Amino acid sequence: MPADNHRILSRDVEATVIPAGEVLVLPAGTHVDITHRLGGNFTVVCDHGMFRLLGKDADAIGEEEAAADAEQASAKKDDDHEGPPDEATLWDALKTVYDPEIPVNIVDLGLVYSLSVEESEPEEYAVHVHMTLTAPGCGMGPAIADDAKCRLEGVPGVDRAQVDIVWDPPWTQDMISEEGKMELGLI
Repeated sequence: MPADNHRILSRDVEATVIPAGEVLVLPAGTHVDITHRLGGNFTVVCDHGMFRLLGKDADAIGEEEAAADAEQASAKKDDDHEGPPDEATLWDALKTVYDPEIPVNIVDLGLVYSLSVEESEPEEYAVHVHMTLTAPGCGMGPAIADDAKCRLEGVPGVDRAQVDIVWDPPWTQDMISEEGKMELGLI
């Protein structure tokens, strides 16, 4: 691990245990190594195991919150958007979501099976996503689905989002996009 990825937590931080999905607090002073910077979040390892830290806690490891996250939050706050959200923007938002163990976004991994937008109330739009995971026992599933939900709700025009994890059809590596396969060295 390169020395520039070694950090010491400057404060207590809530972290999600990978792959169990449990949330615990890593105390200030914990030595961690950053293994991935994915979608504005961080995968770190330490003597206690492997964890996902949210981008909002970037300061605790001497990093800055990802510019894309700050821009998305700003766009939502200044939401003068009228009409349904742009579908391409919704897919782009999902491409910022990662399984913290795999350096390919959930769209290119083939985990997102469907995305739909409906007008739930006059001028209120709900996004519904069906997605799966690479393995049924993955404890990170709820964290990944919640990350997807938050990213979608950050898109102008989205009033709420629902992300459901489904198991049919079962995921296989054949569902990974060409770009994802290249990133993973599968082609």
